[in-house]
Amino acid sequence: MIKTFSRCGIKIILSTMLASASVSAAAQAQLPRAEVSTTVDQRVADIEDFVDGAMAMAIANRELAGAVFVLVKDGEIVFQNGYGFADVETRRPVDPARTLFRPGSVSKLFTWTAIMQLVEQGRLNLDDPVDRYLDFSIPDTFPQDITVRHLLDHSAGFEDGYKDMFVSSPDEYQALGPWLAGHIPARVREPGTEVSYSNYSTALAGYIVQRISGEDFSDYVDRHIFQPAGMTRSTFREPLPEAWEQDVAVGYEWQDGRFEAQPAEMIYNIAPAGSLSSTGTDMARFMIAHLQDGRIGDQRILRPETARQMRERLAANSPGLPGIAHGFLESRASNPRIVGHGGNTGEFHSNLLLVPEENLGFYISVTGGNAASTARSEISALVLDRLFPTERLPKWQGAPAELAEGTYRTNRRSYTNHRVDPSSLIQVSRDGEHGIQVTIADQTIRWEQVGPRLFQQVTGETTPYGPLGLIQFYGEGDDTRFSFEAQPYTLYRLVS
Repeated sequence: MIKTFSRCGIKIILSTMLASASVSAAAQAQLPRAEVSTTVDQRVADIEDFVDGAMAMAIANRELAGAVFVLVKDGEIVFQNGYGFADVETRRPVDPARTLFRPGSVSKLFTWTAIMQLVEQGRLNLDDPVDRYLDFSIPDTFPQDITVRHLLDHSAGFEDGYKDMFVSSPDEYQALGPWLAGHIPARVREPGTEVSYSNYSTALAGYIVQRISGEDFSDYVDRHIFQPAGMTRSTFREPLPEAWEQDVAVGYEWQDGRFEAQPAEMIYNIAPAGSLSSTGTDMARFMIAHLQDGRIGDQRILRPETARQMRERLAANSPGLPGIAHGFLESRASNPRIVGHGGNTGEFHSNLLLVPEENLGFYISVTGGNAASTARSEISALVLDRLFPTERLPKWQGAPAELAEGTYRTNRRSYTNHRVDPSSLIQVSRDGEHGIQVTIADQTIRWEQVGPRLFQQVTGETTPYGPLGLIQFYGEGDDTRFSFEAQPYTLYRLVS
């Protein structure tokens, strides 16, 4: 039984008696849309109760302390709810219009919006070398220049690391420009050749916004995005304004069977990549603006053609799976096409997803134990599959796929630090004629062939990364690679 009460959009799960359930991968890019008897509007009308149930399951089984969920359609908020507690100790409920969550890398969408504002004003060209806008130089490891476009699609060729991104106190803060100049990552591949997610690239883009506009990055976003969008409870500043300190959700870890509050996270030194604090209501306004091609009410944050350009694909690692748009990540390529962005800090886990052809989007942010990240991904997949159900691809009847068994490693990693992080490795082995086994973090999952080198998950386990969708292999011999549908921002390459 689930007991709830509702007040101003706040729903607190007081007690649950739910059977645990495995969640299969959903929202797969190449799957045909299922035949359903209801319209999207009818499914949207019923989605609130569905989300309430999914949140109750997550609170019972996924170490979820607090969460916010908001869904928009046709320029309006359909519903917005808070779940659990913003502060477990004081029993302060999550209020979607007041409680501030940390959406992590969802913050990047604001940085890319700012970049595209400067592009449409003619003050920035996406094909210009980034050095043109900086007061320090990027090493010329390769003859090709890194362009602003390479920052947008994460193909600049930087290694990825986390050194000094988070700080424990304001005393460790460095101004954005000096921090970037002192933390230039190694260039490990020619720009434009592979997508590999880069926090540094986004922070560099934020600094370019600052350099061109002459405004501090936080000031720029305040004036040119938050204010016209009516986002009155959002900021990139850390620490938070004093008046908001009592409204922030507490970050938690799950230790010894209880939630342990963690110190406030500070992402000072790389703010454009992830330091946003915002409410569910404000994030709804941002989604509405993008779904309405830059317009919200009588205000604009982008011209229509620029907003549409932001959703256009720029690059993809896999020839047949979702890729990278102008800052947005593709989540599904068609039926319908879905774009958005996820985000993780140490204690907060978020997703923002837009379905432009249906003028619909939703945002979820959660805090809790390690499993809260999985809950965020599971609930997102469940909602998408509820709203836009798809059919599984039929089992492949052709020749078994040509693929190399062995150990694969992500291209999103440090190359100068030679310590191998086990979490960066994935084992692939055959399982019968048309199956493979993929071992991720000591968890082995079976996948079934559905195309020449394409596989979909058979068993229902949820991975540490959430639902992964399809796997496609490409490349040959020692250069064999694969991509997960749900991770358009990285690839995995055979290493042994």
